[in-house]
Amino acid sequence: MILLSAIALLAVAAPALIPDPGPKPERINTMEITHKADMKTIDGPAEYFTGKATITGQFQREEPSRVSGAIVHFEPGARTAWHTHPAGQTLIVTEGVGWTQIAGGPKLEFHAGDILWCPAQHKHWHGATPHEGMTHIAIQEAINGSPVTWMEKVSDEEYLAPLGTE
Repeated sequence: MILLSAIALLAVAAPALIPDPGPKPERINTMEITHKADMKTIDGPAEYFTGKATITGQFQREEPSRVSGAIVHFEPGARTAWHTHPAGQTLIVTEGVGWTQIAGGPKLEFHAGDILWCPAQHKHWHGATPHEGMTHIAIQEAINGSPVTWMEKVSDEEYLAPLGTE
């Protein structure tokens, strides 16, 4: 009986024996939702895009995350300039038909529902075909604060080269 009383007393007194660690860090316990109506849409900057492209819902998550992304819509004939991503890039195609190419590799066609992966540091471009628009969700990670390095524009000759050619 004495042992049980001692255990009961310890259970009640134990919290008082543990030093107070001070203020607890604030915790976020809700999801963050950005509603479609609140998303901004901007024109793709002319120095990085040929033709009409729009960027919607662009985001860059705070550390420790490195994820960034956006929804990018390309009108027929629109395309990115050549560029690289320090940790690679995933494209989830939601509408239309597009073309993509890694420098030195064949030009490839993709369609709505396809998911593309471009490895880290591989120079590439992507965009719509001349006759059909294309929309994709682009997801990449920032390294040293940057998710992309932009380069020269894709020439009309490169863009209009037959599929499967370098």
